[in-house]
Amino acid sequence: MAEEPHLRVSVEQSATPPFEQVRAQVTALVQSGELRPGDRLPTVRALAGELGIAANTVARAYRELEADGLVEGRGRAGTFIADDGHGRAARAAARTYADTVRALGLGAEEAVELVRRALDM
Repeated sequence: MAEEPHLRVSVEQSATPPFEQVRAQVTALVQSGELRPGDRLPTVRALAGELGIAANTVARAYRELEADGLVEGRGRAGTFIADDGHGRAARAAARTYADTVRALGLGAEEAVELVRRALDM
């Protein structure tokens, strides 16, 4: 039997839900190039066991990543990093930014203004 791939993620006690911690870390690994299109992720069960969290938590993180277009489930073959156009990475970055500014208590208008200023730099 093939060895399960290892994923450098961790879950800490924090106000951020565990599924979101996993989603954000996988997103960052994709954006940094450490995870590349075609790379296979550990099974939900394997990652849940490694992190000491419920399988449903990892499954939710994988569903969110799939909704972001970063991963694709291939049935029994597993979950893989999706072939990426820049649009997928940009959507994932935007979602991460939106989650961050929401957690900071910023409104949509203020958050968009910050992006406008950053793009004008």
